[in-house]
Amino acid sequence: MNVHASATNYVFSPLPIPTLPIVGTSDLFPVHRIYCVGRNFAEHAIEMGHDPDREPPFFFQKNPDTLVLSGEEFPYPAQSSDVHHEIELVVALSKGGIDIAVKDALDHVYGYAVGLDMTRRDLQGVAKKLGRPWETGKAFEASAPCSAIVPVSKIGHPSAGALWVKVNGEIRQTGDLNQMIWKVAEMISYLSGLFTLQPGDLIYAGTPAGVGAVVRGDLINGEIEGVGEISTLVV
Repeated sequence: MNVHASATNYVFSPLPIPTLPIVGTSDLFPVHRIYCVGRNFAEHAIEMGHDPDREPPFFFQKNPDTLVLSGEEFPYPAQSSDVHHEIELVVALSKGGIDIAVKDALDHVYGYAVGLDMTRRDLQGVAKKLGRPWETGKAFEASAPCSAIVPVSKIGHPSAGALWVKVNGEIRQTGDLNQMIWKVAEMISYLSGLFTLQPGDLIYAGTPAGVGAVVRGDLINGEIEGVGEISTLVV
């Protein structure tokens, strides 16, 4: 049960609600949870040593306060020497629900953005070998850079479009949204059977092949055709 307290009841001041800007307006999108789908591009599944067949999707979470706005710096995290970039379409929900039908799922989408699922690959690898959760490799501070959200009213629901990442001007990742194994509506529907989705939820929709390591001083630039661009400096 949620207990709603007045501001005077808090033992310390609560942290601000994480938000993302919205293209073309001064309004802000309040973020509730961040869900990430794993291995949603066949070639990336192969490069990570997995079978690309269409197995049921799986998800992990990042905390909302791991968001970093495009243009801000990405601080290289402690306890890792192998941090990778993963460019992803970000789906922003304006309506929630449970057991959402595929045919109704896109009605729950407010808009789309470009995200980077930054990953401590060495720590993720250790977790995989030990059969442990991935949070140490995935949910660390500043691990979810994201661009401003573009509303559906401006771009519709992109089902195709090139996406790429450059590091210091050199192409690393390339792909197309039409290569996603699980499409946006399917991901929303499946996820709503596992969790009660809420307005403000974000879904990072998976990455194409070509993920790779970055080091301090690297400039990461990415783009998804028809959606937007993202940029962050590793410091």
